[in-house]
Amino acid sequence: MSRKRDAGIDGVLVIDKPAGMTSHDVVDRIRKRFGTRRVGHAGTLDPDATGVLILGLGRATRFLSYAQASIKRYRTTAVLGVTTTTQDAAGEVVERRAVNVSEAQVRAVAAEHTGNLDQVPPMVSAVRVGGERLYKKARRGEEIERATRPVTIYQLEVLSFNEDPPEAVLDVRCSAGTYVRTLVHDIGASLGCGAHLRSLRRTEAGGFVETDAIELDAVEKEHLLPLADAVRDLPRIEIEDDAARLVANGRRLELPSADLVEDDHFALVNHGDLIAVYARRGDELVPERVVAPN
Repeated sequence: MSRKRDAGIDGVLVIDKPAGMTSHDVVDRIRKRFGTRRVGHAGTLDPDATGVLILGLGRATRFLSYAQASIKRYRTTAVLGVTTTTQDAAGEVVERRAVNVSEAQVRAVAAEHTGNLDQVPPMVSAVRVGGERLYKKARRGEEIERATRPVTIYQLEVLSFNEDPPEAVLDVRCSAGTYVRTLVHDIGASLGCGAHLRSLRRTEAGGFVETDAIELDAVEKEHLLPLADAVRDLPRIEIEDDAARLVANGRRLELPSADLVEDDHFALVNHGDLIAVYARRGDELVPERVVAPN
């Protein structure tokens, strides 16, 4: 027996995720509120973290990977002098050290942790090793060797520094897949006193900023954004009606400009409506995701 497909609800919600909920908890809440199973999110936030969480409903779920791969921005508070088992405030204290660093030293070390870096994923992450997620191993008290992963820190600014208690508020603009808790941990190691992440707020993702986000309890259907906002961060190419019909059928297109970068992705829109996401391959634009008809 075929399952009845949800229909009629497409679009994007930008939620200000509250602390104390998983990203999946938020998805479940929206499923119940909108009466549809077809809801997904574009990048997990830890339960204690807050801020921008992009949700896709209906056909938008197929396009969430582009927002998930986008550059993210966070505001975090780093507590100096204390390391924990999870690299954040939820873990057990591993070590306490005296903190004898100045604001200038913190800024200098922050600058050293900007650019292309190799990170070791924390044991509490969802990275799979040997077919099992690391956090499941961590729950059993296991600690295993993890391969490093390349990340990019585009911007790392010290917004404030306090000597008593010793802590720094950081503004981090980074590539997808960056573990901010690990960044804080590594900064503490470079300072020689250790550090852990006390709070984390995502302030930007997928072309949205925190002022775009709606409190979860206040979300209504009027807050649902168009399907095209699922790929807000991608450059757009406006196409005519004739080309839109070809694109809807997954046809390749001639390259409209030699300036388009190889392998880059582009949102193809017609009268403001998303038709598909294409990528440059040689002298053509080829389809990656096409909006299915309702």
